Amino acid sequence: MCCFSREVLSVSSTNLFARLEPDGRQYVVYSMSVHSQEAVSMILPVPVAEGHGEDAMKFIDLSAYPDLFQDMTRGFPIMRPRSAPGPFGAVPAAAPLKVERVGAFDASYVPTVADFHRLDPRFRLPDGTWEKLPGYAGFGFAVFKLCEGRQDYHPMAFSFPSAVPDRLFFPTLHIHDGQIHKKANFDHALYCQGQGMKPGEWQESPQLAIQFMKPGKTKGIVLPGHHIHRRALTGELANTDWLVKARAIA
Repeated sequence: MCCFSREVLSVSSTNLFARLEPDGRQYVVYSMSVHSQEAVSMILPVPVAEGHGEDAMKFIDLSAYPDLFQDMTRGFPIMRPRSAPGPFGAVPAAAPLKVERVGAFDASYVPTVADFHRLDPRFRLPDGTWEKLPGYAGFGFAVFKLCEGRQDYHPMAFSFPSAVPDRLFFPTLHIHDGQIHKKANFDHALYCQGQGMKPGEWQESPQLAIQFMKPGKTKGIVLPGHHIHRRALTGELANTDWLVKARAIA
């Protein structure tokens, strides 16, 4: 799922899509349903390559394609659950961070852990949280501000220059109650376009994306003339992000 700045009551229907560009940028598309009693932010850590500054992340408005994942699911007649492990392990400025309006969201890019103090306290995790996860010291963070209540949001999307350009990164670390648990309950569908994924772990769509989606509405994220791969993560798994060996489609 993802990390929330405050406790949420429930999160469901989590879908993620990832694709690498030949130049090393990665796309991430994320959607879920969330129920919270107060305004919160959703925080997605991603491995951003060094030297790109505060403009490294590009947010993409997909509000015109709210049913992106419903269409994507239509390309897969049968869902075959997979839950084998394959997770990813492994000087603040004073000015407030830029806030962008991206469809239904206000979004910010946080370049480093040290920059979180530049966000409104309501929209960041408690001090010291990321220090308990040393593997994220070099990461950047996409932050989406959400409203209170039960909400079904249109997909969130962004791209970033990846520090691991031969891997697809899926932000699946769970922090829902302010605590970091070793294991978490997963009910995710991961989708991607790429080459070289491990055979047998991913289900390939029988048709090309153009045959069951509207790729023109994705603003270049989904390639129309290629298949999409899908994998389910279900049950109690190690609470971490997923990193999948893959090559960009040339």
